[in-house]
Amino acid sequence: MILPKQYRCTHSPTCQCTRGHLSEDVLLLVFQHLNWNPKLVATLSCVCKWFDDFAKRVLWKEFCKTRAPRMMLDLQSSGSHCIDGNWRALGKLLIYCSGCTQGGLFNSTVQIPGHFVYRTRFSRTLGRSLLPPQCRTDVLYVSDPCEHLDQGEEGDVGLFRGIFKSFPTSRVRKVIINKAVPFHPSEVCPYCKAKLWSMLQAKIIPQSACVRLEAYEDCIEYFVCLNGHLLGICTLAPLSDSEEAVPSEDSNHTEKKQDNGSVKENGLKRRHSLLGGSENGPSPQKRLTSSNQCDIDV
Repeated sequence: MILPKQYRCTHSPTCQCTRGHLSEDVLLLVFQHLNWNPKLVATLSCVCKWFDDFAKRVLWKEFCKTRAPRMMLDLQSSGSHCIDGNWRALGKLLIYCSGCTQGGLFNSTVQIPGHFVYRTRFSRTLGRSLLPPQCRTDVLYVSDPCEHLDQGEEGDVGLFRGIFKSFPTSRVRKVIINKAVPFHPSEVCPYCKAKLWSMLQAKIIPQSACVRLEAYEDCIEYFVCLNGHLLGICTLAPLSDSEEAVPSEDSNHTEKKQDNGSVKENGLKRRHSLLGGSENGPSPQKRLTSSNQCDIDV
């Protein structure tokens, strides 16, 4: 005899939800109609532990699979289930730029608050350029830099994030462990609260990283956590009218910083080129205001 599943609140005896819940099937249909709106999923998670558990187990998973289907299929292929149980963290990574604080994780003097992003494109090609030559067989998805222009002495700052496929068996993890790189003493991953390793401290940031990110060579830093989430920062180099939007990995990147006016103007040119050359394209820093504005392109 198959007993029906009992739906009850696990928050506390005094919670108002103890009178009962809708079934999971009904909630699934409701959020499917809402196109898995991440703000509403997050709001539901705050109601009680029962809703929070359902959101972590089902709703965030469906959100990720809808926003980046090919990326999710690849991350779960070959028997890899490293993202199972971490769907909420992955959903947050897809749509949220963690920013940076002065004296925080990064060696930076700027203060950039975390925010939702308007549009994000994750790329395996960009991820491959951030890996050292001996680790190029690893699969890493990395977002285009979220640009924050005119950050004082730092110039134009780019913040990027990503995720490894099968990080526990990756070559990058083996290299980090073999080099006995210590964890960051105080900061943790903003997406899953796991401990972080510095790729800069491990000395495995390749030359191709600054070329692909269009950043200065000595102004790039990124970390990877135990769950394979990557987050980094770089100082973006200005582009001239004669330069291409995306230089090749073999090109020389020796430009010097210009004055603040030129940096801003060239930063805007770079931003328009990344959005397909449209002068009226949306700003990468525009906040997410609806469920249909998160465009993940893998």
